[in-house]
This record gives sequence, C-alpha cells and structure tokens, in this order.
Amino acid sequence: MGIVSGKKALVLGMANERSLAYAIGAQLVAEGAQLAVTYQGEALEERVRKLAETLEGPLVLPCDVTDDADIDRLFEVVRREIGSLDMLLHAVAYAEKEDLVGPYHTVSRAGFMKAMDIGAYSFTALARGAAPLMAGRNGAMLTLTYFGAEKVIPHYNIMGVTKAALEASMRYLANDFGPQGIRVNALSAGPIKTLSAKGVSDFNAMLTHSREKAPMQRNITSEDVGRAGLYLLSDLSSGVTGEVHHVDCGYNVIGM
Repeated sequence: MGIVSGKKALVLGMANERSLAYAIGAQLVAEGAQLAVTYQGEALEERVRKLAETLEGPLVLPCDVTDDADIDRLFEVVRREIGSLDMLLHAVAYAEKEDLVGPYHTVSRAGFMKAMDIGAYSFTALARGAAPLMAGRNGAMLTLTYFGAEKVIPHYNIMGVTKAALEASMRYLANDFGPQGIRVNALSAGPIKTLSAKGVSDFNAMLTHSREKAPMQRNITSEDVGRAGLYLLSDLSSGVTGEVHHVDCGYNVIGM
C-alpha cells in the first residue's frame, strides 16, 4: 500500500519530463494514486499523452484555464469518469517574453493581466471547481510558486508579482475551504531547469548564485520537489494548510 493508495489527483501544467508537475505526478503514481492530467491546446496534446503513458495512462483532458466554461467542462468530465477528487495540483503560469526583460515598470497592461489571469486567478477558478469533488474526503490543493514572490529576483519581473498574488490567493483559499477539511498550500521551489525557466533571462546565473549561497551548496532536483509535493498532497501533512513550503536547499533563509 502506497502513501496515497486509492486517492485521485488532477494535475495541471505537465509539459514535459522536466516539469515539476511531472515530478510530483510521478511520485503520486509511485505511491498508488490515480491521476487525471490536462493539456492546453492541440500543440501540447500529443506531448502530454506521451507523458501520461509513463504514468500508468491517466485520464488526459483538455483545459484552457482562461476559459471558465472550459474549466466547468473539465470538472464535469472528471466527475463522470472518476467520480471524486482527493488532490489538485496547479502548476500553470505564463508571461510574455518581453515582460521578463528590462525593468519591471515596462510591463504592458495586457501582459500584466494575461500573466495574472493564467498564473494566479486560474488557481482560484480551479479550486472552486475541485472543492465539490473533494466533499468529505479531506482533500488537498497545491500550487507552485517561487522566491521571486517574496524578494526581487532580476528578470523575474511580472512573474514575481503574479506569484505574490498566487500566494495570497492560496492563503484565502485555505481559509475558505478549511471548514470542509480541504487543505491548500504552495510549494516554493528553487531554480531548476524546466521549460518555463527558459523564458527567464540569465537563468544560468540564477542557478549558479543559488548553488553558491544556499546552505546545502547545491541546486534542487526534480526528485526533491516531487517528494515535497507528495508530502503536501498526502495525509502526511494533514495539519498543514495556508503555508508556503520552500524547497530550495535553504536559500530563502540567507540574508547575505
């Protein structure tokens, strides 16, 4: 029997084998969970379906997180196909490339709103849809964030502001759903080479700086994130909600 044996999870944001969503999803499957995963747009469908084959063939569903009707359809299918949910993993974010270079104040209004809609509001919309499927099941919701929400990180720009809004949303959602026994947390991973990281200028410099300054003097691995995600989504963290859990080899505790 695995840690999450018999539990059902919905995972959004799995793009390739380096995705943190994939790392967490793999840990959930290894510990007995049944997954449903999503993709956004035909361009990603084949890629996500191939990834799903490595995770014991979970249900693969389309979802555009900027479309409320699409989110409603997603949960209708989840209800029909697997009946209920125990876990929700939100690993979705987006920013225009031009909004990740230069000073933050140059971000466009359209770029700001798009980043906020996809990276922050989508978690609220998905949590609202998932909560009824978690009724009586002591469910858990988890989103992915980054230290750029707390401190200024060069070139992270609008993503830092978006992650700050996401973390605040997480706390309010934890308060909303706590009486229903549903926990809501955020995992703040250190820099790691993912598809989304490629959009951040000088990302390699971030990796070097983090490795040199972190107490553990190394960068995190996808396995580090996967295991932490398993903890936060499982009953191992049954008394934890409203928290930002750092997985960064201790980098966040260093002042200088």
